[in-house]
Amino acid sequence: MISKRAAVVAGALVVFAGVSLAAITILEGQVLGDDGQPLKDAVIKIERIDISGHYQTKTNKKGEYYYGGLPLGVFNVCVEVNGKQRDCLNKVRTTTEKPTEVPFNLKAQREQTEALAVAAAAGTLTKEQEKGLSPEALAALKKQEKDRAQALEHNRKLNEAYNAGMQELNCGKKPASCPATAPSDPSNPQSAPQPMTAAIYYQQAVDSFKKAADTDPKQEAIWSHLAEAQTGLAGTQMGPEQKATLTAALESFEKSIALRPSDPAVHNNYALALARLNRFPEATAELEKAAEYDPPGAGKYYYNLGALLVNSGQYDQAALNFKKAIELTPSHAEAHFQYAVCLSAKMSVTPDGKTVAPPEMKTELDKYLELAPNGPNADAAKAMLAALASQVQTQYANPNATPTPKKSKKKS
Repeated sequence: MISKRAAVVAGALVVFAGVSLAAITILEGQVLGDDGQPLKDAVIKIERIDISGHYQTKTNKKGEYYYGGLPLGVFNVCVEVNGKQRDCLNKVRTTTEKPTEVPFNLKAQREQTEALAVAAAAGTLTKEQEKGLSPEALAALKKQEKDRAQALEHNRKLNEAYNAGMQELNCGKKPASCPATAPSDPSNPQSAPQPMTAAIYYQQAVDSFKKAADTDPKQEAIWSHLAEAQTGLAGTQMGPEQKATLTAALESFEKSIALRPSDPAVHNNYALALARLNRFPEATAELEKAAEYDPPGAGKYYYNLGALLVNSGQYDQAALNFKKAIELTPSHAEAHFQYAVCLSAKMSVTPDGKTVAPPEMKTELDKYLELAPNGPNADAAKAMLAALASQVQTQYANPNATPTPKKSKKKS
């Protein structure tokens, strides 16, 4: 009886020991980096997929890693570098017979991925290559191929519209340098030709830039050139039509400035468009911004506004801007001449036939000839100086002022 009980106990102990012992496995390998050399501190993430389980280790200075004590199972093994997953080997089944090796060669993997991406983009991905990819990798390549095709089409449409707009804008500025006629129906080159004018070229440029803006509204250059084409078109129009086109140009300028607030040229052109709509306080504010962003060129911005004011007959306001241009850029010859022209509006003739002119006028004309002796207005400046020299009164006096009565001398 004693021997039988011992046998039963012994048997129970054997069964109990068999249940408590779990199969232990090992994962190991080496990681080679993008340069093909052993990579230190690469993170190895081990995820058990048959049941829940997560394990992690790092590579040593030889790029090697080792993880012992893993339960027998199926794992996804991934390598992570600088927080970014670089490669994975899925459904790795461990064994108790020997360590399971899972090496990673990031250089070879990257080159393979790039080659597959090129093949996918070119549409030459073979069935054999597809078989060697995981479903996830194949889906990723297909998405890259689709994204690349969409990006190429996007860029094609954008460049086509933008380049057409630039060519048409340049023709609007210089119609004589472009074809004088074009088919009345662009889709039919055999149709009767129509004469091409600046207005037609500017309208074509507006249409092309609008198409480019529809393709990519985040391009500052598109909006600034659209505004330029619209202001050019407005120059060929009159009345309400001109006002509507200029108003549209202001909206384009505003969109351009919103994308790139520090472009002085856009602020300058925006100011000129505002001035054409007689919105001079706003125009002045924009010119001040242009001068702030481009101090060396500040004088030209105020000169431009002064020129617009002269053309609209507002000589007093124009004179202020020309004077500002001179203060900021003393070497701006044309500003000196135009300031003198504005001062000439204040000239008058006394009853005895003498010309009365502001003293600054002669100074400004002399300065213009000093800076630009052969300038476009040199002859005009010389003629004005000659007229002043003939019978000019050097002491400026208001001819409409009430004369001061002379004091009578007392007889001695």
